[in-house]
Amino acid sequence: MKILIVDDERDVEMLFRQKFRKEIRNENLELIFAFSGKEALEMLEASNPPEVVYVFSDINMPRMTGLELLQNIKSRFPGIKVSMISAYGDAENHDKAISSGAKEFFTKPIDFISLKREIKESMVN
Repeated sequence: MKILIVDDERDVEMLFRQKFRKEIRNENLELIFAFSGKEALEMLEASNPPEVVYVFSDINMPRMTGLELLQNIKSRFPGIKVSMISAYGDAENHDKAISSGAKEFFTKPIDFISLKREIKESMVN
């Protein structure tokens, strides 16, 4: 299962690789990373259909926000599940993300137990 993590903060890659090292080692999960919305869309467009089945995106990014990325993905790749991550757990971002098609909304610091549960559930569905 290939998952795309989108965040403009590059240290997120190390954190995710550490938290999912067992799943990566067992080849149950492949993580790829994009550091902007534009880069994420380019990665999704690279194969037809996209190999990515789930995207986790930060909301607050320069140039293209996570919400704009969500709308792009949902209109161009409706089969890909998307969850949003935000440092701010405000109701406005949450409601906008969910109404735009996000599957889940996670706040930082990320609860990796909940995140792993979400990934595991999506593998069965």
